[in-house]
Amino acid sequence: MATKIKSGEVVSVLKKEIQDYGQDLKMEEVGQILEVGDGIARIFGLETAMAGELLEFPGGIMGMVFNLEEGSVGAVILGSYLKLKEGDTVKRTGRVVEVPVGRELLGRVVDPLGRPIDDGPPLEGLATRPVEYLAPGIAGRQPVDEPLQTGIKPIDAMIPIGRGQRELIIGDRSTGKTAIAIDTIINQKGKNCICVYVAVGQKGSTVRNVVEILREAGAMDYTIVVAATASDPSPLQFIAPYAGCAMAEHFMYTEDEDTLCVYDDLTKQANAYRELCLLLRRPPGREAYPGDVFYLHSRLLERSARLKNHADGKKAGSLTALPIIETQEGEVSAYIPTNVISITDGQIYLQPNLFFAGIRPAIDVGVSVSRVGGKAQIPGMKKISGGLKLDLASYWELEAFAQLGTELDAATQAKLDRGKAMVELLKQDQYSPLAVEDQVAIIYAGTSGYLDKVPLNRIKEYEERFFAFIREKHAGILEAIRTTGKLEGENKDALDAAATEFTKTFLG
Repeated sequence: MATKIKSGEVVSVLKKEIQDYGQDLKMEEVGQILEVGDGIARIFGLETAMAGELLEFPGGIMGMVFNLEEGSVGAVILGSYLKLKEGDTVKRTGRVVEVPVGRELLGRVVDPLGRPIDDGPPLEGLATRPVEYLAPGIAGRQPVDEPLQTGIKPIDAMIPIGRGQRELIIGDRSTGKTAIAIDTIINQKGKNCICVYVAVGQKGSTVRNVVEILREAGAMDYTIVVAATASDPSPLQFIAPYAGCAMAEHFMYTEDEDTLCVYDDLTKQANAYRELCLLLRRPPGREAYPGDVFYLHSRLLERSARLKNHADGKKAGSLTALPIIETQEGEVSAYIPTNVISITDGQIYLQPNLFFAGIRPAIDVGVSVSRVGGKAQIPGMKKISGGLKLDLASYWELEAFAQLGTELDAATQAKLDRGKAMVELLKQDQYSPLAVEDQVAIIYAGTSGYLDKVPLNRIKEYEERFFAFIREKHAGILEAIRTTGKLEGENKDALDAAATEFTKTFLG
């Protein structure tokens, strides 16, 4: 016997089916690749895409919206474009480009999208942060007056860097720019500073060597390495500095920590950006760079800051930037160097002639500058290094004059000899940063005349033995400098007595 079905039951069943169908409905906006190659793609059909939005290509390859044009979208491909072809489907994600952040990244080497490229375990379930983020305004900042010690004598004495500062390292190829940055990272051990090293356009072997140096020094425990090597596509080299900055910002904003970000180097990032812009037919300007290349670096470096302390007085975080720029034949008036010089708060110039003369680090103290100055020094260092920069500048002028063979009076000759001794004293081995109290002690010995009778070829020996002598017999002097930051009164008298005693012993 057939079962009778009431009309009301049919209606309820249909309603339920319609409701369930609606819950499974998923809307996606997709487009098609019109052309692809050289790290860029033109896409048709993404009418509502946003600038900087993350796009999903076939095979899990990601991209970023770069150009918004009338009939198409220009995108850069953050992966291998060789796997894509014309007609492939592209999906919007509705999200801007972002990277994973957090303590799980410390000690890891990742690509600009935060994907591990070392031998460690996968990174999963981390919080994310946009690679592009608005820089803090004036009201959210406070003056830079807390030192960030590099451990490098000429820098900490004459070109000091403060937490929250942007100090440019600029010079020709192979003059020791990366070495200064690596020394600074190594010197942050035990100083509560998270470091991010961004390698842009370098050889993979070079990046591996840097990671190995940091690991041997125990610096990888508080360091993240973001690598976009020369073999990576230009889009990854373009976003790498922003990705590294976002990882550092997480610690500054979320955990109120001091951070240091090294961009090595921004010349290669500018070249990658120029390549993308020319491929996407943006109008070229000076040296074929697009008109917004200044904004490329300013919106990155302006994110460095020392944030204003919280209302309850709790210390806020900071982000210090050490951008690196490579010059050609010392040409600092080229487009990219002048741009970055005008953005930063000081410059450390490295000279090839000093480097090849054996004066390393090859810092030209006459033209290098820190616009924060003595505010980023402990009082003891500020006191002893006040006239050091001028003395060295005058020494170089005197040395050039003395090369003419002119006879010099006794006072001028003594000044020349003191300058030679200080140049020798300020030399420093690579990857051997010095504690600030050690720097204060040895520079005080130099500026006070204790090295005047020491032969130039024995100054290195004097320095090493002086440190051993102070630590063994007068450790309280160094401890006082470290804890108070000052060199005065009884502490100064004790250092004078120790230096006098040691110098007599050293000279026999």
